[in-house]
Amino acid sequence: MQLSEFDFPFDSSLIASQPVIPRDQARLLFLDRTTEQLTHRHVADLSELLEPDDLLVVNDTKVMAARVSGVKKPTGTPVEVLFVKDLGERRWEVMVKGTFRVGQVIEFDQQSRATIVKRDAVGTEVVVDSPAPATQLFEARGVMPLPPYIKRAPTQDDHQWYQTVFAKHEGAIAAPTAGLHFTEDLFQRLNESGINVASVTLHVGPGTFRPVTTERIEDHRMGAEAFTISEETVKAIQETKRAGGRVVAVGTTVVRTLETVMKEKREMVPMSSESRLFITPGFQFKVVDALMTNFHLPRTTLLMLVSAFAGIEPIRRAYEEAVTERYRFYSYGDAMLIL
Repeated sequence: MQLSEFDFPFDSSLIASQPVIPRDQARLLFLDRTTEQLTHRHVADLSELLEPDDLLVVNDTKVMAARVSGVKKPTGTPVEVLFVKDLGERRWEVMVKGTFRVGQVIEFDQQSRATIVKRDAVGTEVVVDSPAPATQLFEARGVMPLPPYIKRAPTQDDHQWYQTVFAKHEGAIAAPTAGLHFTEDLFQRLNESGINVASVTLHVGPGTFRPVTTERIEDHRMGAEAFTISEETVKAIQETKRAGGRVVAVGTTVVRTLETVMKEKREMVPMSSESRLFITPGFQFKVVDALMTNFHLPRTTLLMLVSAFAGIEPIRRAYEEAVTERYRFYSYGDAMLIL
């Protein structure tokens, strides 16, 4: 398939710079895959749109406030470092823009610095020299790593806004954004309606957002992202299937986690591993029956996954409708529910 098939007309003024408050008042574009009918609702209506015995599966990863400002030594040039993954022994995978060489020192404060120990086409790694773990550096100096299309500096509010209410296991550099719409009140209404909730953990990393630069999408390679699915969640999925309920993935990261397990093990089992699964049209879904997701950038692996689930043309029409009706797009924007 060609990359150009995943374009759509877009008005950049629709990009949301902050969430709707309360979160569950975001708009929800409901797509029925059987009839291809589109209905305009709100996230708060989710308990009315789902059925008793359906299972919502959320991603409980927690975003690290891991964008830290420093200066290059000895020039004093300001630089921002995004800490991506803890490799152990104070070594971290990072993302940093600019010209750097192995041995380059980045100073964060009088006591904390990082030294570049790897810098190549694959990635950048540093060793942190600090009296405390890097995670304490994040707490003291870090800001939330908002996506670049949000054209403002992160604020203290983003520490709450860019985190799901069920975030538990720290390790992501981006939020599982479909989950940002949930509130404790919404969870209570879902519970009262007999709709169950389970969780997986996938630490969202650069792999989710790596640009597709090949014209043939089949030539693109996903980066690895760590995930865990527990025995409790496996049992919940199995019981849901036996009862005739639907497994509703809250976000593309949940889809990739569940379908990775099934693809590799041919059954749902507890598992901790890494996913490189690239889902494109033609993919046969084995676990996920329904999907809640935000609106995604053109030409991205996220849009390709959603198109694989609902069909390229239905998604194209849904996005045209969303643009016409001025839905809010991307991380802090509105959502779709595909049943």
